[in-house]
Amino acid sequence: MHVRRTAYYRCPAQGLRKEHMSYIYVKLRQRCQAIVDGLSLPHPFTVESFCTRLAAQRQRPLHLHALPRQAAQAGACGLWLATDIDDHIFFEQRTARVHQDHIILHEIGHMLFGHQSLELGEGWGDAPQLFGDLSPQLIQRLLARTDYTTRREQEAEMLASLIRTRGEQPAGERHADDVLHYLGEALGVGATRGG
Repeated sequence: MHVRRTAYYRCPAQGLRKEHMSYIYVKLRQRCQAIVDGLSLPHPFTVESFCTRLAAQRQRPLHLHALPRQAAQAGACGLWLATDIDDHIFFEQRTARVHQDHIILHEIGHMLFGHQSLELGEGWGDAPQLFGDLSPQLIQRLLARTDYTTRREQEAEMLASLIRTRGEQPAGERHADDVLHYLGEALGVGATRGG
């Protein structure tokens, strides 16, 4: 199964002007930045410490698991599953650590945006069997990461990148650096972070 991968900042639609693309990107970034600004990120930042803090903030346990082989074979590298009482993120473990972290943050992006849809395409078969002891009745939401072209995927991808970027900034530089970045965007001069 071939999965088309498109960077989150590209729009596959033909005929869109560069100005329109920039507007779409800016609006996407603003939606994501608003969520990041409401998060309490640990310092020093690790994905594990962030997951612990996020679970406490949301008052919902968050569990990390290896992605089931069948899901990986169907083209997914990450998956978020919500039950009545907790959240489960499944991620591909046969990849570099930095990629694993990004997959987890991407699935957290779906969770924080509250994306609600079942996105299981061909090759998934009987999806509930993938999760062993979780009954199909417990599963409220199941999102699998296989395609980057939808608005949901663009939001989750951008949010993952912004969380990582903010988390890796030294604590004292976070606010001032964001102000410079936004000023540069507004003026169209492309201010760079940390520079």
